[in-house]
Amino acid sequence: MHKHCLARSCALYCITPALALPGLAKADFLADSTASLNLRNFYFNRDFRQANAPQSKREEWAQAFMLDVKSGYTEGLVGLGLDVYGALGVKLDSSDARAGTGLLPNAFGDAGPGEYTDVSGVFKAKVSKTVLKVGGLMPKSPVLLSSDARLMPPLFNGAALVSQDIDKLMLDVGQFRSVNFRNASSNDADLRTANFAASSDRFNYAGASYSFTPRFTASLWRGELEDVYQQNYYGIQLSHPLGKWTFEGNLGYFDSNDSGERRAGTIDSRLASLLLSASLGGHTWRLGYQDNHGKSALPFLQDADPNVANVVQILDFTRAGERSWQARYDYNFAALGVPGLSVFTRYLRGDEFKMAGRESKEWERDLDISYVIQSGALKSFAIRWRNAMVRSDALGEIDENRLILSYSIPLK
Repeated sequence: MHKHCLARSCALYCITPALALPGLAKADFLADSTASLNLRNFYFNRDFRQANAPQSKREEWAQAFMLDVKSGYTEGLVGLGLDVYGALGVKLDSSDARAGTGLLPNAFGDAGPGEYTDVSGVFKAKVSKTVLKVGGLMPKSPVLLSSDARLMPPLFNGAALVSQDIDKLMLDVGQFRSVNFRNASSNDADLRTANFAASSDRFNYAGASYSFTPRFTASLWRGELEDVYQQNYYGIQLSHPLGKWTFEGNLGYFDSNDSGERRAGTIDSRLASLLLSASLGGHTWRLGYQDNHGKSALPFLQDADPNVANVVQILDFTRAGERSWQARYDYNFAALGVPGLSVFTRYLRGDEFKMAGRESKEWERDLDISYVIQSGALKSFAIRWRNAMVRSDALGEIDENRLILSYSIPLK
C-alpha cells in the first residue's frame, strides 16, 4: 500500500505543473498529451565461477516506478511543450557482499538507503518538422546510445535539435553537459568513458541520415567528448524482400582518436561492424562480424551502449585488436498462434586481443525468453528471462541470470 501511495503521489506531483502552465493550455497541448506509469521488477544474479574471483557473486533485487508525462504542443508558428519524468527505485534485497549489479547505487547494501529517485523535465519547441528539446534526454544515436539495461534508464542532460523538414533527410545536432546515472539520484557533472579512466563536462555531436529508398539508408555522425576523444561513424542499412523471405544488413564503421588534452591518453580505434539477417515466417537467422583495428578499445560513454553488432548481455567485443563473430537464432511464436512469446539464442567468440602481452580470447552464449500479455486486464504485462555464460581471458568465468517483470499503466 505504501508503494502504491508513493507512486500515485509522484504521479500527481509530476503531472500538475505540466497541466497548469499559464498560457500553454491549448487544445493540442492537452489533447495530444500522454501519461503512463511504468513498473519494472528486476532480479539480477551474476556468479563469478573462477577460484580467484574478488567477489563470489553479485545479486540484487529491486522495484522501479517510472512516471512518463509527455505534453502535446501549443498552437501557433512555434509550438511549445513540456515533458516530465519521475522515477523511484526501491531496494528489495541486497547486501554489502552481493552489491554491484548496477541496479542500485554503489553504496547500497544492508546499511544503505532503501530507495532512490530521479526527476527530470524536458522543455520542447517545434517549428514545422524541426524539434528542439532541452533537459534530461535518452539519446539514440550511433555515437551516443543510451542504455536501458538495468532498473531505470540514465538521463543525459543537455539539448538536442532534430530536423526532418527536408524530404528523406534527418539532421540531429546536440550537446550534453552531465548525466543522471541509471543507479543514482543526483546529476553527475562528469560524462565518463566506459573503457578509459577519463571524464569531461561536454559531449558534442552531429549527424545526418538520408533514406535513398524506404529500404536503403546511409548515415554519417560525429561525436566528441571534449579533451578525451573524437569519433566519426559511417553507416548503411539495407532491407530486401525476396518471396517470403526478408534479408537485412547493417554495416557500420567507427573511426576514433584522442582529442584536446588527451585525458585518456592515446585513443586509436578503427572498428568495423556487420550484422546480416534472414527472416522467414517466425524464424530469423543472424550473422555478425566485428573487427577493431588500432591500439585502443572503442571509446564510448558510461551508461551508453556501443552501436555495434556484437554488443550483447555482458560482453561488447570492442577491445584493442579484437576480432569477433556472432551466430543468432530468433523465433516468434506468433507464427504458431501464440502472439507475445519470443525466444532467441546466440553464440559469440572473440580473439586476437592481448592480455598481459599474450594473445587472448573470450566467448559468450545467451538465451533470452520473453512473453507479453496481449489482451485483458494485464495487457502489456511482460516477463523476460535473460541467461548468459561468459568465459573470457579478460573477465574470467561468469554465469548470469536476469528476471525482469514490467507493466505499463496508461494514465491518460
